[in-house]
Amino acid sequence: MTKWNTQAARIIDNLESDALPAVLSQALNSIVEFDFTVIFGYVGNARPLALFDDFSPKRRVMHVDDYQEGPYLLDPFYLAATGDVEPGLWRLSEIAPDRFYQGEYFRSYYARTGLAEEIGFLVNVHENLTTVLSLMRKDRKFSKTEIKTLNSVWPVVDAACRRHWRDTATEMLEPVPLADMNIERAFREIGEGVLTPREREVVELTLRGHSADALGKLLGISSGTVRIHRRNIYAKLRISSQGELFSVFIAALANSSLNAAI
Repeated sequence: MTKWNTQAARIIDNLESDALPAVLSQALNSIVEFDFTVIFGYVGNARPLALFDDFSPKRRVMHVDDYQEGPYLLDPFYLAATGDVEPGLWRLSEIAPDRFYQGEYFRSYYARTGLAEEIGFLVNVHENLTTVLSLMRKDRKFSKTEIKTLNSVWPVVDAACRRHWRDTATEMLEPVPLADMNIERAFREIGEGVLTPREREVVELTLRGHSADALGKLLGISSGTVRIHRRNIYAKLRISSQGELFSVFIAALANSSLNAAI
């Protein structure tokens, strides 16, 4: 705690300065070691704001630039930040859908990160903005003792983030929504004029990593009905796998962005 108290003093000294995110990352790393930090700000469906990261240039392309182009819509931390998950420290595995690690988002995007584990502090800065401060490890998962240690400093992390980014919503909302409405619209454009509204719901939840059973509970239908919907979707889109469905989503995303630019 002596080490943390020293770091907490540095956090207080740097509140509302440009150095605060790096100081906060260093403070956390002084009590539990990890490899990378990234902080995103989420305002509804808008493109996430990259608030801080300590990646190499090559890793930043994958974790930040590529992520902001659309994969964030399938990210459990994005869904938690814009959903009903309580603020606090969460393992990715605790908030991910039941088939997340078998889903195409994980195989096609997240697995490329080579991370052993990602955990994140969810902070409700105010009613329009939630930040996620993610800590990432390449080689091993965080132990229960390490999670307990990080949970013990949650009040400081929460207060520092809320204070530092309390005026950020206006910055995020002004330039972003028009472009990012097009990103979110990609889900609706998949099979537009071919798929029914219910089938498009099945597409979205399938891409986000929900099993037939979990998806059925969310939509109030049986898992058998979900499987029928999936077969109909594949037939209508002339595809045969979730990998191809993911490709259709990426194509819809690109088309949506192109239309926005015209």
